[in-house]
Amino acid sequence: MTTRLKFLGAAGNVTGSSYLLEEGEERVLIDCGLYQEREFRSRKWEPFPFEPAAVDAVILTHAHLDHCGLLPKLVNGGFNGNIFCTGATAEIAKVILLDSAKIQQFDAAQKKKRHRVSGKKPKYPEKPLYTVEEAKEVFPLFTSVSYEESVGISKALEFSLHDAGHILGSASVQLKTTDGQERTFIFSGDLGRWDRPILRNPSTFNEADYIQIESTYGDRTHEPSEQILERLSEVINSTEGRGGNVVIPSFALGRAQEVLFYLNKLLIEDRIPHLLVFLDSPMATEITKVFKKHANLYDKEMKKLTETSRSPFDFPSLKLVSDQADSKSINHLKGTSVIISSSGMCTGGRIKHHLVHNIYRPESTILFVGYQARGTLGREIVEGKDPVRILGEEREVKAQITRLGGLSAHADKEELMRWLNSIENQPRRVFVTHGEGEAVREFASSIKKERGWPFSSPNYGTEFELT
Repeated sequence: MTTRLKFLGAAGNVTGSSYLLEEGEERVLIDCGLYQEREFRSRKWEPFPFEPAAVDAVILTHAHLDHCGLLPKLVNGGFNGNIFCTGATAEIAKVILLDSAKIQQFDAAQKKKRHRVSGKKPKYPEKPLYTVEEAKEVFPLFTSVSYEESVGISKALEFSLHDAGHILGSASVQLKTTDGQERTFIFSGDLGRWDRPILRNPSTFNEADYIQIESTYGDRTHEPSEQILERLSEVINSTEGRGGNVVIPSFALGRAQEVLFYLNKLLIEDRIPHLLVFLDSPMATEITKVFKKHANLYDKEMKKLTETSRSPFDFPSLKLVSDQADSKSINHLKGTSVIISSSGMCTGGRIKHHLVHNIYRPESTILFVGYQARGTLGREIVEGKDPVRILGEEREVKAQITRLGGLSAHADKEELMRWLNSIENQPRRVFVTHGEGEAVREFASSIKKERGWPFSSPNYGTEFELT
């Protein structure tokens, strides 16, 4: 039976994760993510390079938008199978997709107004990629699967999910063919890190025939975890001394909750002033509720905190902001506050308004705590572009721009190799994806040097026939 693996996203870049495995007549899609880099924006409007109705099932590794954000388009195109994922992923994905649809509807309306005033011809359709109602059509297809549970998709395919340690509910996928010639495929998903707060360590595997592994940070090593608290306290204390705000663009899922963990720890240890901390993201607020609900997925340290009533999701100076009017009022407050808002790459959402009110202020700090993909506003800011275009206008950059790399939820080069080194046999091939050029090249080189395994670094649309 012929097996084909097609790379339809996060191949030669970071976002838009999507891999199609064809086993004879069976078709399984691993992830269906939205592109967030500007240079690939057109791809989200293009037809899928396959017939959605012909896909038998989707396996979703986790609920980040670049892994689940095109599911409404897939369903609208005719897909009607199961979307397998963990229970936590299903709950969070619903929040993520609704928020994405609302933002797209709002942005489309705003762009239409701007183009009508300016007379510019739109480069992309002046409509949302999908609406709130279309996002809701995905929900009945979510099928929850427990970690380590073996699930049969058909007579020829079965899979199981294993904790990836990246965000709540995230998973690596072990997929096996059962047609008489058994082969094992491992899809890493986004891999988390060892000994990090809130979540457990990533699960590892003993053997595999084919491996797809992410390489977001395949060319670097993160700062030691013990430095995070010191650097975060320095940023907050120095900004408070200048009388500015600390603005943190943060992914609503995972990163926002980890930032709250560290802020809570600094407050408990009395290492920073007891400032107001705003979590200004309706999505982050909803996701934080899901975190509370799935305490069984916490690591030992986090469970201990919640048992002693010191949860990072409930400390006294934390204000959860949902209402848009309350969000706007934050920028009228005097003194220093910490403002955590999405999106993490500054591609949309309320963070843009907080940037407008703070990026021109030398006393304020814009603190980046996550990966900034090429072509995003966040990437432009951290690379020193000045001015930058925000909400249709050029803005001077006078604020302090700081990065806190140790907060990344992605495994670094050493941790990726640690995960791979659990494999005892020699795989037939390792596919290095989900990274930009240099990261992919350096990590692939490390695999060759340290293990001597055959590897490929697929580009968008690359197809392999697997024996």
